[in-house]
Amino acid sequence: MKPVRTLTLLLGLLLFATGTARAQHGPLDETELWQLLRAGEAAVLMRHARAPGTDDPADFTLGDCTTQRNLSNAGRAQAKTIGKRLRANGIDAARVYSSQWCRCLDTARLLGLGAVEPFHGLNSFFRDRGAESERTAAALDLIQSQIRAGAPPLLLVTHQVNITALTDVLPASGEMVIVRPARGDAAARAQGDREPSLVVLGRIAAP
Repeated sequence: MKPVRTLTLLLGLLLFATGTARAQHGPLDETELWQLLRAGEAAVLMRHARAPGTDDPADFTLGDCTTQRNLSNAGRAQAKTIGKRLRANGIDAARVYSSQWCRCLDTARLLGLGAVEPFHGLNSFFRDRGAESERTAAALDLIQSQIRAGAPPLLLVTHQVNITALTDVLPASGEMVIVRPARGDAAARAQGDREPSLVVLGRIAAP
């Protein structure tokens, strides 16, 4: 085979392989995302619904909603609408975990998908950046341990800072970021590997 023809063929194969890799790692469309969620093969990281403001009051107390930034009426309506959208796409029940902040718990309950389990690894670290590493690792571990094909969908309601730390995505209120572990399982970690990171499969915009 002539050198020029060989070089052209190799370049063509390289471009094809590169294009294929990009396609495989590109975001999925919503139909594919809903299918993966129904199958238990992906998880939802959802930012709580609309809550006016950017921080909690100075007298913030965990467990006392009167001291916190809470959902507005529009936020409560938004959470209910998201629940209807989930049900319209075949998700009538889910394993729902939430930050212990009231605006997250209220969002999770208003979805109407079943019992909500508070989970400290989803708590905000907006005011306590020293907690970022521990809470992010706990959230990763939860997702890793709960993703199982055939299991009910996994939905985690949390805060913007948590989702951004986990995915580099800056979500809007009520937005859903669909993820799966990037690699391995418990066996990989048993060999001393780092906690698995997440692959962002796509995003479902808030209503």
